[in-house]
Amino acid sequence: MTDIEIARATKLAPISVVASKMGIPQEGVESYGNHIAKIDERLIDARKVESHKLILVTSISPTKAGVGKTTVSIGLSLGLNKIGKRATVALREPSLGPCFGIKGGAAGGGYAQVLPMEKINLHFTGDFHAVTSAHNTIAALLDNYLFQHQGEGLLKEIYWKRVLDVNDRALRNVTIGQQGQGVERQTGFDITPASELMAILCLADSLEDLRRRIGNIVLGITWDSRPFTVDDLGVAGAVTALMYDAIHPNLVQTTEQTPALIHGGPFANIAHGCSSVLATKLALTFSDYVVTEAGFGADLGAEKFFDIKCRKAGLHPALSVLVVTTQGLKMHGGIPLDRIKEPNSKGLEAGFRNMDRHIRNLKSFGQTVVVAINRFAFDTDEELDLIRSHCRELGVDCALNNAFETGGEGARDLAQVVVDNIENHPSDTLHYAYADEDSITTKIEKVCKNIYGAATVTYSEKAQAQLFEMQKIFGDRMDLGRFPVCIAKTQFSFSADAKQYGSPEGFDIFIREIIVNAGSEMIVAIAGKMMRMPGLPKMPQAERIDVVNGEIVGLS
Repeated sequence: MTDIEIARATKLAPISVVASKMGIPQEGVESYGNHIAKIDERLIDARKVESHKLILVTSISPTKAGVGKTTVSIGLSLGLNKIGKRATVALREPSLGPCFGIKGGAAGGGYAQVLPMEKINLHFTGDFHAVTSAHNTIAALLDNYLFQHQGEGLLKEIYWKRVLDVNDRALRNVTIGQQGQGVERQTGFDITPASELMAILCLADSLEDLRRRIGNIVLGITWDSRPFTVDDLGVAGAVTALMYDAIHPNLVQTTEQTPALIHGGPFANIAHGCSSVLATKLALTFSDYVVTEAGFGADLGAEKFFDIKCRKAGLHPALSVLVVTTQGLKMHGGIPLDRIKEPNSKGLEAGFRNMDRHIRNLKSFGQTVVVAINRFAFDTDEELDLIRSHCRELGVDCALNNAFETGGEGARDLAQVVVDNIENHPSDTLHYAYADEDSITTKIEKVCKNIYGAATVTYSEKAQAQLFEMQKIFGDRMDLGRFPVCIAKTQFSFSADAKQYGSPEGFDIFIREIIVNAGSEMIVAIAGKMMRMPGLPKMPQAERIDVVNGEIVGLS
């Protein structure tokens, strides 16, 4: 059966029942139909957040098809419930970009899915549309401001672009305001998951904090060298109103009627890659164990999860799970992509270098690590034994995840290994890759050298000018020096070269551009050729999505 056929065959509980089993009071539940609800974030209990157990799921550097982190995350939460633990999974919302591009959906797979998968993968509760609308409303109001004040010379530089939740490379660079329809200028589009508003949604700890952060967004620089913000434009309240409902986390259920909180959706290769702080804290309030994931490999998602989300939200993971697949290891072992499903022990062993570096990195953050082998039908027992044996040599526990085939039963062993590790030797105090007081360049270089393995970091003339401008213009106004850094980099390699697999060393990371996100309170550094508006593949998944006999097909 396909994912969507399994999803349709699964009996769903009323969302009120799912919420009630979690202990969420009825007055905190706003239903969006029978199987989706918004939950009042004011129900968060800080004492329970501190005492309950948070588990991060991350991975080796992925293949283009991924490694199944979401399936493992959901499966682990199912497995934890199977062994008698109160567990919830907290995930990001899927973006329409990869859904219609290369992946075709991001709600798990097989018998480890979050449901209703069609709604989650498509418009869901409209959070992405709220972010897109709010972002573009700022852009429209800014361009109207420029038009209405022509000749006054107010802004010498404009940072704010527009966004769209579609992979559309043709919109990366555009000219607007032509033929007198506004002020003519060069701009472009990013994808919605790269919007600063998406990051703000995922980092805000209340509606009031959302409003404050929106007001602090820097839209451009005035001729007298001052940052021009949304507050200066006078529309922070209106933008907050557009995101009024989006701030509430979304409750759905898994294929086994266990709870899932899905909220926010920044990508980890172009943004910080984590679901919302509010959803995580809500899950921790109402569950003893919470499984969450960070996007792409541990060099991207996990680093940003620790250095940005945990640092700012005061979260302390009890353990990290590193997802591996035989395919991913063989890709990093130099096996051609069209042959990574074939047995190849030597290629598999050569790929251990990638896994080993991710394990070392996770341990450098003070994390206890468990390796989860996401099993596929073509995996051989010999190759699975090789991974187990190598993990034993490293002193790292390892377990199979077979939740795709058998749901929670297939993740029992993984769940027990995770619980045993948390009970017997949980993660140490969280260590960060850099200190708050480090300079911006020091923070960038510590991540690039200590996490990625780079030998050098170089900066374009544009990036150097942006760094100089930051210090001159922002100065003490926004305390930029204490902002964490968010590096936009390819997900397929530790380096900035998407085809440099394995565990490369001695390379240079070229920082092309540096952007101040004063609302989300981070510095975004764009490395190499990374684009914040992806393109579509030659044969996009959209060609396989259809509505047949009144039902959506092709979301798998």
